[in-house]
Amino acid sequence: MAGKTTRVVMPQLGESVHEGTISKWLVKPGDKVVEFEPMLEVDTDKVNAEVPAPVSGILREILAKEGQTVQAGAEIAVVETGDGAVSATPEAPAPAPKTEAPKVQESPAPPGGKAADLPAKRGGEAPEAHRYSPGVLMAADELKVDLSKVTGTGLGGRVTRKDVQEFATRSKASPTAPAPPPTPAAAPAEGDQVVQLSRVRRLIGENMARSKQTIPHAWQTQEVDMSGVVANRNANKSAFQKQEGFNLTYLPYVMMAAVSALREHPEVNSTFNETELLVHRDVNLGVSVGLEDTLLVPVVRRADSLSLAGLARAVNDLANRARNKQLKADELAGATFTVNNSGTFGTLFSYSVINPGQAGILTMEAIVDRPVAVQGMIGIKPMMYLCFSFDHRVLDGLQAARFLTSCRKWLEAVGTDTPVY
Repeated sequence: MAGKTTRVVMPQLGESVHEGTISKWLVKPGDKVVEFEPMLEVDTDKVNAEVPAPVSGILREILAKEGQTVQAGAEIAVVETGDGAVSATPEAPAPAPKTEAPKVQESPAPPGGKAADLPAKRGGEAPEAHRYSPGVLMAADELKVDLSKVTGTGLGGRVTRKDVQEFATRSKASPTAPAPPPTPAAAPAEGDQVVQLSRVRRLIGENMARSKQTIPHAWQTQEVDMSGVVANRNANKSAFQKQEGFNLTYLPYVMMAAVSALREHPEVNSTFNETELLVHRDVNLGVSVGLEDTLLVPVVRRADSLSLAGLARAVNDLANRARNKQLKADELAGATFTVNNSGTFGTLFSYSVINPGQAGILTMEAIVDRPVAVQGMIGIKPMMYLCFSFDHRVLDGLQAARFLTSCRKWLEAVGTDTPVY
């Protein structure tokens, strides 16, 4: 008797994520899969995630190969569960007699029936299956942009309307400048190792390059006396560990200082939109989490509504799930400001790159005992440099200095009686 089969579908990894690229299958046909255990890894433009098996059984067929971009809800594999009937998961359509690997859906042609195919890949490969969207075609026509020269930053390398607009802006700024010739790849010497970039690493690189190309970065730093923060943490860390089950770190204190300063200087909690400044009502703090092979910035939403303990819980939860690849894509989007903690690795000064769409990024550095002048005497105090990279289109030096000063003053005002809860 034929075993029962379940057709596994590509999950939707967030409200704003509708497709993903299969980066790696963790099982092969014939392997046993166990419900809730990782079955494959999927990359999107926001997150790299492990997808668990929806049922236990034997993997009979893989319908979507590694490197293939698949729409959410499309079938990607068949698992035999062995009780004699054929069924489908609620999200999947009923199985057809013959199932082909899912393909990326094509965008509809613009009015008039025209649709432009993507240019052929280098090396003579066939063009991509999807086409330019009507919005992209209209923008290219209005701005007189040759789409074959535009590098796409959308999912699967698609050209977006924003890509067209930014290309036109760069071309207008330097109309006579010829395109730089491609840099030849260095041939690996004997003993060199070639490591292929993951999709997430490529996307991070593109995002950071876009940030430096489009945002005029400026930078300031101030030295902070952390004596009160150190005393408060020492007074509370034992009880906190006992109640919460994890360590109280210095990061929540700096996050709280940033929240307070953002409320005092709301223009820092904003986005520059060429002709206007969008000042955000909520303070959604992005927190940098460094992993071995990538960097993620999960978001603490409504950080201004949380206590020190609440911020500590939120950061601990996000960091743990980031390391275990359990974050949802929507938890990596929507930050209005970012706090970075490179000081945990011993750094003293950091010129951090601003996440596009934000006005700045605040970096806390290592807390180091240093000799300082105290009422005409030399004393040893725990000191920390607080570094601030900011968008000079949004903030001038005076505004940035005032924001940074507010952060410093909040931290220096902390004492042993400052409430954690």
